[in-house]
Amino acid sequence: MNIVFMGTPEIAVPTLSKLVEMGFNVNLVVCQPDKPKGRGKKLQPPPTKEFALKHGIEVYQPEKLKNNDEAYYKIAEKNPDFLVVVAYGKILPAKILNIPGKAPINVHFSLLPKYRGAAPVNWAIINGEGKTGVTTMLMDVGLDTGDILLMDETSIDRKDAVELSKELSESGANLLIETIKNFDYITPKKQDDSAATYAPILKKEDGLINFNESAEVIERKIRGLQPWPTAFTYYNGKLVKFFKADVTKDKKELSPGTIFDVTKKDFKVKCIEGSLIVKEIQFEGKKRMPVASFLAGFSIKEGDRFEPKI
Repeated sequence: MNIVFMGTPEIAVPTLSKLVEMGFNVNLVVCQPDKPKGRGKKLQPPPTKEFALKHGIEVYQPEKLKNNDEAYYKIAEKNPDFLVVVAYGKILPAKILNIPGKAPINVHFSLLPKYRGAAPVNWAIINGEGKTGVTTMLMDVGLDTGDILLMDETSIDRKDAVELSKELSESGANLLIETIKNFDYITPKKQDDSAATYAPILKKEDGLINFNESAEVIERKIRGLQPWPTAFTYYNGKLVKFFKADVTKDKKELSPGTIFDVTKKDFKVKCIEGSLIVKEIQFEGKKRMPVASFLAGFSIKEGDRFEPKI
């Protein structure tokens, strides 16, 4: 059985790895072009490319797919039974979706039709969902609108987006194998478009903390906005990123953003409703660290405020 795999980031690697481990003939990996990264802006290959090269699999990195005859023929010549897509990064045109002999299958990290779009894991956490999961589906030209094949549910609990993405990437890999093995016996199910929600791509400004929101809302953003853009604010004009916090329902009469109850291990920040007990941060020019470690060498004053940079 021939498979062309299309995926780019780290969360796509477990599925690619599982296909290779299970003995499927992955004869081409299609991923986004190398991107500049770090201070030196050195080109960095996508994680799926690194995996493919280590395992002797051919890699193809087109700039675009739409109206690209080269991309069409490159994929078609591999005569795939399945086109497996995991977080590739671009919508596939109908011409390419029609290539595989059996089907193009997408592994999507939500319980469709909820959270169609680019950032389903992040928005499920931010919006306070109690559960999410992975869905394998037949692909069409819409944005995550194809018929559902199989689903696997998981609880979100207090996981951040990095932890949850890792968990879903592993369960998604197993679900994809189950889907392919039982493909001829699965009855595809139409999505209920009336129940669909959208998970738009994250923007840097999504990370700016508004302490006029409740502590519970902000804490979910802290978990949901990792690894990028992260939840951030400013202290005396300096950027501060929040990575972990707990919520307390104290009734203190303070202005939102005010720092109080500073101890050796943490501090609190007043929100419009409740407060955050900040546990892990990164101040501008410093490494990410537990608040206890940070406070050992830096003094935060009670009564000072976190606020948007002016």
